[in-house]
Amino acid sequence: MDKKDLSDLKREELVDLVYDLMTDEDGKAEKPSVEQVKNEKQRITGRKRYLRMLRNTFAVLIVVAAVAILISTLLMPVIQVSGDSMEPALNNGDVLLLIRTKSFESGDLCCISWQNKMLLKRVIGLAGDEINMDSEGNVFVNGKLLDEPYAVDKSLGECDVKFPLTVPPDSIFVLGDKRETSVDSRSTAIGCVDKEQIVGRVLFKIWSA
Repeated sequence: MDKKDLSDLKREELVDLVYDLMTDEDGKAEKPSVEQVKNEKQRITGRKRYLRMLRNTFAVLIVVAAVAILISTLLMPVIQVSGDSMEPALNNGDVLLLIRTKSFESGDLCCISWQNKMLLKRVIGLAGDEINMDSEGNVFVNGKLLDEPYAVDKSLGECDVKFPLTVPPDSIFVLGDKRETSVDSRSTAIGCVDKEQIVGRVLFKIWSA
């Protein structure tokens, strides 16, 4: 073994190597063999490789966690359903993945921010649509009766807005599927939802309660 064989070791590692090889179990000095030096060098190199791999793995995990948090916060929030206003489509305790977007179609499920709360509702009308509801809870969009298989119990519910209603620009008209108890765009407290209040569209259900 020549100097090149030990050139990749740091000074403190060389000191440890020499010390370990020149002392026996009783702490007495002894002359190491070439084979002992090789074996000790392999042990130190292996330890260095293991520690380097451990550091790299830890660094990758930190990056992955940071990216996941960034995506969750900025692009795809995860929320949990609270309440029963969207039954039977969504139940209390369901966990949903959203996607942040301002583009919606009638029938989409969306999450809106209202008075520091997150509300899950269904998009019924878009900007410029004329919305009307009769006393039995039937919904008409631009004069056409809306087919709503998701609304099992139709009801006019808590309604204090005046119909027909035209959805303002950059806004949507939303209703809960459980019409009798849902508080939504039929109430002047919420009204038509400005797009700035929209957290995102429901992409899919991650967990069913």
